[in-house]
Amino acid sequence: MDTIIYLIKHPEEFEENGIKNTDESTQIMNEKFILSVNGEQQAKKLSENDELQNIDVLWTSSYARAKGTAKYIADKNSIKMNIDCRLNERKLGDLRIIAEWMKDKKYGIVQEYLLNKEWKSLGGESCNEVTTRATDFINMILHDYNGKRIALVSHGALISFLLTNWCKLDENVKLTYNNKIIEIKEPSITKLTFSDNELLDIEQIDI
Repeated sequence: MDTIIYLIKHPEEFEENGIKNTDESTQIMNEKFILSVNGEQQAKKLSENDELQNIDVLWTSSYARAKGTAKYIADKNSIKMNIDCRLNERKLGDLRIIAEWMKDKKYGIVQEYLLNKEWKSLGGESCNEVTTRATDFINMILHDYNGKRIALVSHGALISFLLTNWCKLDENVKLTYNNKIIEIKEPSITKLTFSDNELLDIEQIDI
């Protein structure tokens, strides 16, 4: 029996203004961002998608917006939510360094990380580092849940980086699989079908 893994990017997050806790690092603030009201509605609708019924196992990153998405899938399928930090978004590190690095770049930040896989800001993670921990997690999933249907709730950069194991980048730095563009939108569901440890197909699910 095939193993099905659904890579789910959380919906829209809440935009915050005003004075933040200056004692918190940008990393801690990033982990705390919650879903917007519209994002909550998107998450509920996402959990009702036909593909996300009869899920056997649910894993999520430890970030608030990912858990806020996963709770609807857990409730719909009457299963528990499992958390693993290997699904967490990349650590950005010093935002000033990133802003300086991005000044003369042609593409968006995720695409630039894909083109410069070893680059990282002070205190941050590179594309390669994130890909390694995410791939390690996928290998664990394939070993422990062979033949199951698994939902993984994570983040745009991590999912994009992980998909480079099987996807190529086209001339516009977009992920492609079998000449199909794979877009990680907010939210999105990307279906991976495996036979044992071999990938059979990648499919974008309509939401």
